[in-house]
Amino acid sequence: MDKKPYEMVGLTATEYERIAGILGREPNELELNMYGVMWSEHCSYKNSRPVLKMFPTEGEKVLQGPGENAGIVDIGDRMAVVMKVESHNHPSAVEPYQGAATGVGGIIRDIFTMGARPVALLNSLRFGELDNDRTKYLFENVVAGIGGYGNCIGIPTVGGEVYFNDCYKGNPLVNAMCVGIIDHSDIKRGTAAGAGNAVMIVGASTGRDGMGGASFASVELTEESQENRSAVQVGDPFMEKLLLEACLELFQTGCVVGVQDLGAAGLTSSCSETASRGGSGMDLDVALVPRREEGMLPVEVMISESQERMLVIVEKGREEEVTRIFEKWGLHSSVIGRVTDDGMLTIRENGKIVGQVPAKSLTDQVPVYHPAYEEPAYYSRLKVLDPDSIPVPDDMNKVLMDLLVCPSIASKEWVYHQYDHMVRTSTAVFPGSDAAVIRIRGTGKAIAVTTDCNSRYCYLDPGMGGAIAVAEAARNLVCSGALPLAVTDGLNFGNPQKPEIFWQFRNCVAGMSSACRALNTPVISGNVSFYNETDTDAVYPTPIVGMVGLIEDTAHITTQEFKGEGDAIVLLGTSKEELGACEYLKAVHGLERGPVPHLDLDTEKKVQQCCLEVIRKGLVKSAHDCSEGGIAVALAECCISGGLGARIELTEDFRKDALLFGESQSRILITAAEKDLQAIVAIAEETGIECRKIGQVQGERLEIFVSGIKEIDLAVQDMEKSWRGAIRCIME
Repeated sequence: MDKKPYEMVGLTATEYERIAGILGREPNELELNMYGVMWSEHCSYKNSRPVLKMFPTEGEKVLQGPGENAGIVDIGDRMAVVMKVESHNHPSAVEPYQGAATGVGGIIRDIFTMGARPVALLNSLRFGELDNDRTKYLFENVVAGIGGYGNCIGIPTVGGEVYFNDCYKGNPLVNAMCVGIIDHSDIKRGTAAGAGNAVMIVGASTGRDGMGGASFASVELTEESQENRSAVQVGDPFMEKLLLEACLELFQTGCVVGVQDLGAAGLTSSCSETASRGGSGMDLDVALVPRREEGMLPVEVMISESQERMLVIVEKGREEEVTRIFEKWGLHSSVIGRVTDDGMLTIRENGKIVGQVPAKSLTDQVPVYHPAYEEPAYYSRLKVLDPDSIPVPDDMNKVLMDLLVCPSIASKEWVYHQYDHMVRTSTAVFPGSDAAVIRIRGTGKAIAVTTDCNSRYCYLDPGMGGAIAVAEAARNLVCSGALPLAVTDGLNFGNPQKPEIFWQFRNCVAGMSSACRALNTPVISGNVSFYNETDTDAVYPTPIVGMVGLIEDTAHITTQEFKGEGDAIVLLGTSKEELGACEYLKAVHGLERGPVPHLDLDTEKKVQQCCLEVIRKGLVKSAHDCSEGGIAVALAECCISGGLGARIELTEDFRKDALLFGESQSRILITAAEKDLQAIVAIAEETGIECRKIGQVQGERLEIFVSGIKEIDLAVQDMEKSWRGAIRCIME
């Protein structure tokens, strides 16, 4: 049966009636397409808006929260960090190289649109298991796309995460994060104000690539939708580099009233959003838009998502200043219209009106839905785990080696060696430690940045999993010597119209919100990506947490590797008999079930507080978070990265596999000189957390004794060879 015109652009009959009511008439084809992209889930957040209100978004250091191109958090001395996460999942499933590359390009523009110079890129990636040729193809080309764009534009890719699970086999997740530095006086916002001011499009010319990309990202991936390659944009990092420099130079002139990236929905979104924020209107002529293809219709010009373009609102009479700057950089700059005071978005072609809608109707009058939600059938079944049914392995050496070669735990060097993480020469801690660290030029400060999420936790217990994602991100920053400041999130879920999916979404956000409040890390920007599923399966709920922290003194920068023979190894926090949801359970026993490790937010806060205090007092030589694979994997990683062995004594009286590989939360391994142990213990006692020496750095082997019995005895060299080579061997 043929679809109706409104169905072709992703609208429902009720939504079409609402549009006709707003306009007082039937929309024409151009207008219908504009509503189609702007009222899509990708642009409107019509299913998630009420839930997102759970997030804390304000704080004494927050200069800009959600609602702009990116969030901004103060780091003192009139300097601030600008940051944002965006997903590019569906495009990456269809055209992995360009999908990933343009995801990077888009998030960079979000940062310099705010007036900031981008200083670092991160990414969070999810794929199916690497025993599948299609998955290998996606993995290889997504990584190549990220590296190709970031390396060419000259922004270091400094960190991120990669996980593998077959729930992502048909729908990979590609989330990109960008961080910028800005002076308070240079902050720009996406506002169109001042009747008569010029509306200019700058940067690249407009083509037909990316047509309907926002709508494409707002439906499930099917064989039919995956054929829609026209919805995937094509990026040019060299053009973006020119655009970045030209924009930053332009902002110094003081002639810019507002600026907006042409991202999802292209001119339609940038014009309607800036006009809505400014309480104004716009009168545009699409014939004035520079194009690279002949015969483009007004609707194609208005919804094209061609890359490397910006909309700039310029003070009337200062248009020539813009033209001179952009000509110098070899870029287009064209006046395509004027700001008006009538609140209407008027579209012309050669002077003739071809479309006219209230600007706010595309943004503020989007229907908001409250989808039904209910606990999934799997939830109560999978959270039950009978430990007695799980045999304790005899050979713990084999278990540890098996875990070290699991692609989700193994070294990601095959990935980040394709990225330039040294460009701009400000990277202080490279990929591979708990968090990346970037020096702030001209100061003694640095920022630590990370992305984190254990999606298995979020599947088995969305509330606890969401809270753990925030806690682990903060823990990784603290292990690097940073005070966590703020969060940007990438919320990746299946179809929100399915009650069990929306239940996952609500509970994840609730858990994240509680952790953000407890740890004083407000959410200042983010992205919701729904419909991440195929005809058969939805992805695990995957709420990516991007977080930034401040290191007041670069002398406090801390890394995970063991530093010196004879150093004491100390565990902050408490190990518990918890096996549920851990990587060991999946890798060795083929089980993804059980209660998720419990997170007590008060304890988490105290462990982080203690760790940061002993680092700042100069008592700590290394620090590393215990996460996937438990304390045994964390110790192995410290040995491998430092090229040193360790002798460990564990005395907890419970199952040795739970002790070695269980993933109890709120635990940090630190090393220190023996002479500093007493001071560390005193600070821990004052903070109210458990702290004890469990061993020392020595030799070239990792030896772990449990209640006096040697359970693990492996050469660091052997562990390193397996850990470093696991992904490379699979991919090559």
